[in-house]
Amino acid sequence: MSWDTVLATAGLVVVIAPSLLVLAFCATALFTRQPSERLSARLTQAAVLAGLLASSLVLFGMLTTGNRNVIVELGEWVSLHPDETGEAYHFHLKFVFDRLSVPFVLLTFILVGTVGAFANNYLHREKGYGRFFALYSLFLLGMVTAILAGTVETLFLGWELVGLSSALLVAFFHDRTAPVQNGQRVWTVYRVADAAFLIAAIAMHQLVGGGDFAALTGEGAWPYAQASIAPGPALAIGLLLLIAAAGKSALFPFCEWLPRAMEGPTPSSAVFYGALSVHLGAYLLLRVSPLIQQSVPLAASIIALGAITAVYGAVVTRAQTDIKSALAFASLTQVGLITIEIGLGWQYLALIHILGHASFRTLQLLRAPSVLQDHQSLENALGGRLNAPKHRSDRSRLSRVLYRFAHRRGQLDGTMDRYLVTPLLSLFSGCQQLESRWLGWLAGPENGAPLDALPKTTAEASDLL
Repeated sequence: MSWDTVLATAGLVVVIAPSLLVLAFCATALFTRQPSERLSARLTQAAVLAGLLASSLVLFGMLTTGNRNVIVELGEWVSLHPDETGEAYHFHLKFVFDRLSVPFVLLTFILVGTVGAFANNYLHREKGYGRFFALYSLFLLGMVTAILAGTVETLFLGWELVGLSSALLVAFFHDRTAPVQNGQRVWTVYRVADAAFLIAAIAMHQLVGGGDFAALTGEGAWPYAQASIAPGPALAIGLLLLIAAAGKSALFPFCEWLPRAMEGPTPSSAVFYGALSVHLGAYLLLRVSPLIQQSVPLAASIIALGAITAVYGAVVTRAQTDIKSALAFASLTQVGLITIEIGLGWQYLALIHILGHASFRTLQLLRAPSVLQDHQSLENALGGRLNAPKHRSDRSRLSRVLYRFAHRRGQLDGTMDRYLVTPLLSLFSGCQQLESRWLGWLAGPENGAPLDALPKTTAEASDLL
């Protein structure tokens, strides 16, 4: 058996293992009331172990053979509206193992397995134990799909699965109001990012005639490929992808959903918002890094956005009073720095930074529930306070302004509600009313619709919007 066959088979196992895990949870939900804790844990462990061994074999084979680009294709699943030349919008399932995706997918399996073992004990006898692991398996499938995606459609599929599982796990404790509201908020921000991603995918199809990343970023192994498109289209598509990455990675001004996401269980907070999901936007920018190098304004925009995010996170984290919020804004600072590195063209440094930060932040978030108890136990043993706060009365005006800014988190929530959410809701509500009147007018008075269903003047139509 040749190495090419071994690598292709191992790559297929990496993709199939999380898919079978999701199908297993779906099957148990159909035929039994709820899978047992032991079954849920064993299924997750088996899928993670199979994926980890297969991805390790792919890495070993790539190092042995010198092959830096292993492709696994599963064919064309959808083809819509072919024109006279035979061109069509199509959904081509293609997975790529290269210097970017292999380290990231190995990190995914290691952290998902570690956090899964932690969650097995942490959520013992929790009412939603089975639901947590079902959503956890969906997240694993989404991450593997997005990381290994060789086409923009495949990446969008994984992107959506990660977003859906993230929002549902934020609202995991749905018997309380706050988690549900915060889950909706996370989902709303993700929708903005998804819309930008979808527009970028359509523009990419129109520009290069398909969704293959190789057509957009150029042939060659990452990160040495050279994009062949002009700087203007590169800037347009790159800015749309930057908006998508900003929403997924909580870059400025979409920062406020990250501390809200800490309403979910600690294991999901660790693996989602400390390790993997929060870095998915940065991963997208790394994947299209040859495109970024084609446009200086695009690279400058990425650097500026990363710098603003890093400064914002560094300032706000100093005024947080709970450990999970402090860690959330600390993660924000590091993601901002990673974004700067991507904009500067330091792809390998950004990749190493992601791997190190994800591992370290996962450990911190898993330790978060017991840190306060350990701190209090140590104080009781010593008979005094540790690191007693120093009261200062000589703070400068700038210090007071920065503290007020950090304490209010820059009022990003209120600003986004006032200038983005409310206008969009008003616009869509007016469009819905206009559509209802139009449908009523089309139905005619014989079907109960009034004759004056449509606005008769421009002013009336403007009032609806």
